[in-house]
Amino acid sequence: MNKQDVITFFDHLAPVWDADMIRHDDIIHKILDIAGIQAGVDVLDVACGTGVLFPDYLDRKVGSLTGIDISPEMAKIAREKFPQVEVICGDVEEVGFDRKFDCVVVYNAFPHFPDPEHLIEVLSGLLKPGGTLTVAHGMSRAQIDHHHEGAASKVSVGLMHEDALAGIFARHLTVPEKISDHRMYAVCGKK
Repeated sequence: MNKQDVITFFDHLAPVWDADMIRHDDIIHKILDIAGIQAGVDVLDVACGTGVLFPDYLDRKVGSLTGIDISPEMAKIAREKFPQVEVICGDVEEVGFDRKFDCVVVYNAFPHFPDPEHLIEVLSGLLKPGGTLTVAHGMSRAQIDHHHEGAASKVSVGLMHEDALAGIFARHLTVPEKISDHRMYAVCGKK
């Protein structure tokens, strides 16, 4: 998978992203609970897209919210919709952050990162002591893989089994939670 292909793919989808978004609020609330999203925490939303979860973080009165997306068009829309949120256009694996976060969340984006081991290593390094890293999807693993079979097949890899991902997490974090059922997928690790 080529990162430039990922950028081009999501730049093309950015204008219709929000209109095509399907939300399951109960699943999102469960993911945010697992991720430790609560009042006062500093959050990094990785591959934030157009800011799909920003209202949810803000409703929970987080201390600070930073979003990062590799797609300039996605980041542009997120900035326009949420001027109060710091949105960075860049590759999270290459951007040098000058601070750490209480919570790092990758929501509905993990299959678009070609090297899961490297990503988890980088993201775990962005956590404050006691911080939480969460990789989650608002669909089951089978649904995500089926969803990516078409046009997204060039810009995604299969969503790894939750035990395999938990194994990668365990090299860097403790793993208090993993869920994979017919409605959602989530693996959470604590520093």
